[in-house]
Amino acid sequence: MPDIQIDKTSVEQQIRYLQDTLYVISGKWKLPILVAVHEGSSRFRDIQRSVNGITSKVLSKELKELEQNKLVVRKVYDKSPPTVEYTTSNYCDTLQKMVAEMIDWGKNHRDKIREK
Repeated sequence: MPDIQIDKTSVEQQIRYLQDTLYVISGKWKLPILVAVHEGSSRFRDIQRSVNGITSKVLSKELKELEQNKLVVRKVYDKSPPTVEYTTSNYCDTLQKMVAEMIDWGKNHRDKIREK
């Protein structure tokens, strides 16, 4: 937590910002999907294979939400059969530092709870 002195209004605003962030990236699947797409899984089935256990219905819903929040770009190629590819947006790159910190924290937490 940031170690700063803030007034009550600032605390309320910070909580709103935190809630906005959690709304966009929360849930079991959003961050794993973003990592899979960022690492090169661009087609729907490739993403589904990369994100073990996700159903087609859930993946479709999550991709739509990620696209609405401008984290994923969906491109449809006009050929037969139609091809759809997903990439992370430049805006998504702004999450990179936070996600790396979350991964580090998760690793440290896992090690901590395994201590005897």
